[in-house]
Amino acid sequence: MANILYDTLFGAHAGKSTPFLHLLDGKTITHQDFLATAAQVANVFENIGLKPGDRVAVQVEKSPESLAIYAACTQAGLVFLPLNTAYTVDELTYFIENSGASLIVCDGRSEDKLAPVAKGLDASLETLNADGTGSLMSKASAMPSTYATVDREADDLAAFLYTSGTTGRSKGAMLTQENLLSNALTLVKEWRFASDDVLLHALPIFHTHGLFVATNVTLVAGGSMVFMAKFDQDAIIANMPRATTMMGVPTFYTRLLGDERFTKDLTSGMRLFISGSAPLLAETHVQFEERTGHRILERYGMTETNMNTSNPYEGERKAGTVGLPLPGVELKITDPSTGDTLPDGEVGQIEVRGANVFKGYWQMPEKTAEELRSDGFFITGDLGTIDADGYVSIVGRNKDLIISGGYNIYPKEIELVLDEQEGVLESAVIGVPHPDFGETVVGVIVAKSGGIPDLVDVTEACNTSLARFKHPRKLVMIDALPRNTMGKVQKNILRDTYGDLFSPKEG
Repeated sequence: MANILYDTLFGAHAGKSTPFLHLLDGKTITHQDFLATAAQVANVFENIGLKPGDRVAVQVEKSPESLAIYAACTQAGLVFLPLNTAYTVDELTYFIENSGASLIVCDGRSEDKLAPVAKGLDASLETLNADGTGSLMSKASAMPSTYATVDREADDLAAFLYTSGTTGRSKGAMLTQENLLSNALTLVKEWRFASDDVLLHALPIFHTHGLFVATNVTLVAGGSMVFMAKFDQDAIIANMPRATTMMGVPTFYTRLLGDERFTKDLTSGMRLFISGSAPLLAETHVQFEERTGHRILERYGMTETNMNTSNPYEGERKAGTVGLPLPGVELKITDPSTGDTLPDGEVGQIEVRGANVFKGYWQMPEKTAEELRSDGFFITGDLGTIDADGYVSIVGRNKDLIISGGYNIYPKEIELVLDEQEGVLESAVIGVPHPDFGETVVGVIVAKSGGIPDLVDVTEACNTSLARFKHPRKLVMIDALPRNTMGKVQKNILRDTYGDLFSPKEG
């Protein structure tokens, strides 16, 4: 027996003094040094008393040390649970309690707020700050720089990622060693990654895109990353001449296009730009190619599946599509009411099957059964079509999911906050097109009879209760929500009405 995920991602680089992380301060961390740090962290976990299969909930800023936690969890057979740094304590509490985390790692600024949560779960609590300080690394510095890798089966859990629904509780998607590794191996081959690739990494690592795609692909290939805490336009432009590839969300590319320094000469050493996590406007495709000579490669993935489709590395990259199903991934379009497969060209729900598809939702067998068929096909909730050439297009999303700047936003969660506010009778939250974020959030509010809500107070309530990326960018007051004969709110009408709120104004 072995640990296929650790052995392939990390263990294959043991003893290598080749660069892994290029930091903006000029420092370079080799694969060997990174693995030594990860082993020290794994020793801390063992000393705490963690056992294989235990969950480690992590809400910290992006840093080499935070990435080492992922490697340490993999080596020690622990389940890695990264959490968005924007989540409030109320939001975090559910994820931590639901997962039954045995260890919480947080920024030192959150320690006092999360200490009661840890105590209530009888969980350990360690801190890690953006600069690498904190109790975790203080303990790690006294530990051996080697660790005996824990054996794990391919079907053993490697990570949890929480994905909310439009109603009910958030769901913990259980990802196995095989789920993560199979996808990384496929993407390395499909996108031609090699050991001499240098990836511009400005994505968060609490998300599938930045962690299980960008990082895992780099590790499998044995390449290196220019590792940035966040998207920094100046840093991206300054470091592009030393890089060969970049993965980003549409926001990255629209912002670069707005910078006169972003030229064909600047990108001359790049071989590939990849976009995902949100729809890329066809206009952005055209502008990018005109400016740089590069055609962005767009792909499609999900929390529960990692990547499902990709436009080809060699061949036509069709703007407005997410490409072809990846090798090993079966994709079909089905009738939502019957589950029957639909002919090419017809709109239906997207279902996928393959080694990349998750194991199910943590402690939610009923929800798992609803969305993961007995034959292995996962009902994605996305609506799409397949054209005559086999290219997949996403035309909408079931349950009104909003994707803004690469983050999934579920309207019901925001509506619950809006509906609680004084003077609000009811609300509807929609996503509307935004030139920078792909989509953004608009809250439509109906006032109670005889009352007018204070929109400043309503905004403040959202700011307090919700992560920043979920905040409505605009609140609109109307007399009544449009409904069909069954009483269901017709959000399509609202989207049509307010869809141009953030469109560039002519004249």
